Amino acid sequence: MYEQLLANLAILVLSGFVGFAVISKVPNTLHTPLMSGTNAIHGIVLIGALVVLGRAEHPSLAIQIILFVAVVFGTLNVVGGFVVTDRMLGMFKGKKPAKAAPAETNGQAR
Repeated sequence: MYEQLLANLAILVLSGFVGFAVISKVPNTLHTPLMSGTNAIHGIVLIGALVVLGRAEHPSLAIQIILFVAVVFGTLNVVGGFVVTDRMLGMFKGKKPAKAAPAETNGQAR
């Protein structure tokens, strides 16, 4: 039992180091596509948490709290990530030309 826990913790720590190494080398131009992909992965995490929550028979209070926190954080991450991605993509859109204001006539007919 403890060997399995230790193995899972080792995998978690090593994946954290690998993730940091990979993300730190991403250039700024690829940040938006990477963020969109990460949001999709968090969407899968969110669906997984909902499936586990729905299939668990008589879950303990601790399991319910952990799954609730996973659903809330997953939802915040997905929604917030797509909002930030949309704002970043909006920076690449061209500016719309300003509408010409009607000329003032100062009461004179032309």
